[in-house]
Amino acid sequence: MLKVDTVISYDPWAIYEENPDHYVTAKMVEAACWMAGMSKDYPEQLEAGLEPHGVQEKYYFARGPQLVNRIVDISPYIDQKVAANVAIVTQWPGGNNGARLRQQLAAKGKRLPILGDDDDTANRQYFKHIVLDFDSKALRGVPSDQELGQKYGLEWAEAFHYIGPPASKLDQYIAEHQEPL
Repeated sequence: MLKVDTVISYDPWAIYEENPDHYVTAKMVEAACWMAGMSKDYPEQLEAGLEPHGVQEKYYFARGPQLVNRIVDISPYIDQKVAANVAIVTQWPGGNNGARLRQQLAAKGKRLPILGDDDDTANRQYFKHIVLDFDSKALRGVPSDQELGQKYGLEWAEAFHYIGPPASKLDQYIAEHQEPL
């Protein structure tokens, strides 16, 4: 029923992904993209009135080295990325880790000014300036979103293995060789 044109998911060809949730999801997304445009695989869907619709663009990301052929400026959206990750309280590194660190330091009579004076600020700043800056990717030899952005003259960026619609050689030939009648 949905006619999805673009997906963003883990890279199904990422070679260093250890998390089964990630690599299984990646393979399922790729299989769904591939089959969504087919008209022969699930005739019961056609009978139900669903038309084939192929995904046009795929943005795949990985936690480690990967084929990268597209850099996306995420600077205008960095605060939304931070808020979304802080909202995930069931897994590290989001949730209340900034507040927890601020409390641990306070118990020792210390503080990190970057964490501010309240839990919300501490959680956001922790994710933005500790997790995104150096903690999450450095151990895997991958530049942080900020380092990647700086490499391309941006404040923040993400790297993707982009797969888009194939260029039509026929359209290109016509554009280069057509003549008026």
